[in-house]
Amino acid sequence: MSFIKTDKGNLVEPKVKTTPQNVAEANDSLFRATMNLPNAAKHCGMTEKEMKLTFWEYLKYHQPDYEVPES
Repeated sequence: MSFIKTDKGNLVEPKVKTTPQNVAEANDSLFRATMNLPNAAKHCGMTEKEMKLTFWEYLKYHQPDYEVPES
């Protein structure tokens, strides 16, 4: 029986530093639906719960920039 040798460095993703630029990119991507919540949280280095709270704040202070047809 042979064991597969793996590098422990490949198993853990590198820590991402949370910056205002990363958060702005993630919030905009969530608003435009080009990124989902787990990917946005990883992009920012946050937990999903932290990203949800941040996105709710983003929605509170940013008005929609699209029109909904009334038909």
